[in-house]
Amino acid sequence: MLIPSIDLMGGRIVQLVQGEKLKLAFDDFEYWIARFEKYPLVQLIDLDAAMRQGSNVELIGQFTSRLTCQVGGGLRTADDGKRMLGLGAKRVIYGSTLFGGENEADRKRHPVMNLEFAASLRKALGEEQLVFSVDTKNGKVAVKGWKENVDLTPEEAVTWLENDCAAFLYTHVDTEGTMSGFPIEVAAILRACTAKQLIVAGGIKSQAEVDELDAMGVDAVAGMAVYSGAMDA
Repeated sequence: MLIPSIDLMGGRIVQLVQGEKLKLAFDDFEYWIARFEKYPLVQLIDLDAAMRQGSNVELIGQFTSRLTCQVGGGLRTADDGKRMLGLGAKRVIYGSTLFGGENEADRKRHPVMNLEFAASLRKALGEEQLVFSVDTKNGKVAVKGWKENVDLTPEEAVTWLENDCAAFLYTHVDTEGTMSGFPIEVAAILRACTAKQLIVAGGIKSQAEVDELDAMGVDAVAGMAVYSGAMDA
């Protein structure tokens, strides 16, 4: 399944290369909403919130009122997720706050994962409304807008978090926004690690690639290929 991506920054839809360099920007929201209405799921990410540089919450309802969205970017508490669900999100995405081992109870179970927090999200929001984001840069989990890494592989993260969410979102930051192709072997390894829905992103460039992932039981998020016209969506 192809999942179109809407990334918001500075009040616009944007596409960044590797989460840093601005490549494309649009403010014709109605056009893209109409384009994406046929999809069963759209991914909506507030990049400003993810980078702790502001918020585009005033725009989120405009999209969730018309599209079936999983929404993420800077969600730090269960109340943040409840707010997005209240705005019409189908599911909410948590990433950086799952990693860091911030309290003593978590550090006893795992040095760099907030496992008690993950369990508390499941209790507060419900497993079916949770997507856990596991992104990597140079082979290690990337956090805080992909500016930092923790000493953890994606396989380890998925295995530990398996019981508390409905789906995993994996972004291969090294190829994000490059349209150079997603590393299929990584998808195969992660598919073997979890029985939950697996969604991957980062460099996807063609429908053929989406079809190959689909045959493996993996869904694909595409952004740059859609907005640049390389992929018909």
